[in-house]
Amino acid sequence: MKTKTLYSCQKCGYQSAKWLGRCPDCDSWNSLVEEIQFKSGSTAGDSGSSAAPVPISQVAGEVETRLPCGISEFDRVLGGGLVAGSLVLIGGDPGIGKSTLLLQVMNHLAKSVGNVLYVSGEESAQQIRLRGSRMGVNERELYLLAETALEKIITHVHRLKPHVLVVDSIQTMFTSALESAPGSVSQVRESAGRLMMLAKGSGTPVFLVGHVTKDGAIAGPRVLEHMVDTVLYFEGDTGHPFRILRAVKNRFGSTNEIGVFEMKEGGLCEVKNPSELFLSERPLGVSGSVVVATMEGSRPLLVELQALVTGSPFGVPRRTTIGVDHNRLALLVAVLEKKVGLNLAGQDIFLNVAGGVKLNEPAADLGMVVAVASSHLDKTVNPHCIMLGEVGLAGEVRGITQPETRVKEAAKLGFDRCLLPAGNIKQVKAKGIELVGVRSVEEALERLF
Repeated sequence: MKTKTLYSCQKCGYQSAKWLGRCPDCDSWNSLVEEIQFKSGSTAGDSGSSAAPVPISQVAGEVETRLPCGISEFDRVLGGGLVAGSLVLIGGDPGIGKSTLLLQVMNHLAKSVGNVLYVSGEESAQQIRLRGSRMGVNERELYLLAETALEKIITHVHRLKPHVLVVDSIQTMFTSALESAPGSVSQVRESAGRLMMLAKGSGTPVFLVGHVTKDGAIAGPRVLEHMVDTVLYFEGDTGHPFRILRAVKNRFGSTNEIGVFEMKEGGLCEVKNPSELFLSERPLGVSGSVVVATMEGSRPLLVELQALVTGSPFGVPRRTTIGVDHNRLALLVAVLEKKVGLNLAGQDIFLNVAGGVKLNEPAADLGMVVAVASSHLDKTVNPHCIMLGEVGLAGEVRGITQPETRVKEAAKLGFDRCLLPAGNIKQVKAKGIELVGVRSVEEALERLF
């Protein structure tokens, strides 16, 4: 067995033969740490037998069986349930509820399939038991293990043979084959690799909890996200009780689905109709408040946009956004100034998506424009009217995708009027709601004010 000393960047995984003050790959300072790697004496030629190439038409297709987790919002994000042998990575800010969610999921799975194993490297079994008793988690088939040594964990897995395994968190695990500290790039990569082979070899689904950096990305090497089958991010603001579980990678389903939860004293509760919850505290008869419909996968979501336009006491006016792209707001404000004639050059503009939701699609453009104009003119928008449409640089209102699904969701929640692109009118067949087609921003504002 040969040893080799390398210096690995703890941010991006870059490796160098000598220590460097600054990583050449990600430009991080003081991020290179010494790691000792072991190399076996075997050469590439005697690596053993390998599988022969097979035509794709002759490969036997397996029927994909899904294991329901007992929480429908969680199953939705996974693509319909848990796939045997899958490796799922869940990341999120500290205290957001990752461990709470997985403890509730494991409790449901213990009821339905039998013994499951929850491994914690950060809490003792007594701490988990206290948290579990507060949430009503007390299944006899749910086993707890406080351990960080990977070899001991794998030994317990082979002895217990659990149907599902949770490792909380992957940054606390270490293997004795490496001398580097837990949480280092090589330890995270090697531990995840061993757990991946365990999942694929035994068919046991494995959940990994991952820490996140201050930038919001999962800590450790980027290869960690490539190794796993599914990457989920648990998002939310500590000031709001709502939590959103979003898939950014899924080999067994769509990456557009989201699950919405509400944090309560007894744990995380599913939100069956998030649109109704997000609009429950909407003020009526107030300028700058507009409702838009966004699509999260196959689910339409109605959220409130709030804008505040006020005179700026400084030479350079502020453009502040929460939940929408800052550059998108600057573009739409320029359209309002050039094509509609509103004088917004010396105004501070604040735009917020109520409830902590993030809007990434252009279908919310018309709502943003109307909210800003409403606040600037101090004119209220009909509270039973919803806005849909993408706005171009020429001030035109462009068509959007899935307009009928959005309009039906709005009609279901009591909205009786919808402002949408004229090109989408023929695609929508909805009862109980008036459809108003507009071709430009100027026409939309004329219809509203």
